[in-house]
Amino acid sequence: ASQVFHVPLDEVTSLQRRNAKAVNFGIVYGISSFGLSQDLSITRKEASAYIEKYFETYPKIKGFLDGLVKDGKEHGYVTTMFGRRRPVPELRSSNFMQRSIQGTAADIIKIAMNHVYERMKKEGLRSRLVLQVHDELLIETKKEEIEEVSRILEEEMKGAAKLSVELEVDMHEGGNWYEAK
Repeated sequence: ASQVFHVPLDEVTSLQRRNAKAVNFGIVYGISSFGLSQDLSITRKEASAYIEKYFETYPKIKGFLDGLVKDGKEHGYVTTMFGRRRPVPELRSSNFMQRSIQGTAADIIKIAMNHVYERMKKEGLRSRLVLQVHDELLIETKKEEIEEVSRILEEEMKGAAKLSVELEVDMHEGGNWYEAK
């Protein structure tokens, strides 16, 4: 968020963190300025400026993403860092939504989800994994297990993949999913 919005790290707000997450994931998944404007409740012009600034700040990401699409169109599939091959014949489609790519990020959350489930089961917890949406796991947690479930989530989500940068985990709790956001 500090880098995306060009503010000192100690001045980043939770709203800026959420918006930076939307910008990062949106751009990686090929979001349009219209889609980003809807996600962040900002004008399309502001969203377009975020995207442009992002690619100015991180020019290698643009090249990487363009290369993925080019390879996918050329070969008819993409390969994640875990070696999973995903056919993407829809890259040749004129329909934008059909051309979206999911890959390594989807693999990582699935690995984390499986590890969290297995750990909770192994440790005999009564809490249960309810839902996975994009990069989020929703756990229905018994109050007396919150600390233990939080520890498992952090360990398993951070440890789901060994990358050149450390994976970050952000956890919230509440009486329902809306309150936990």
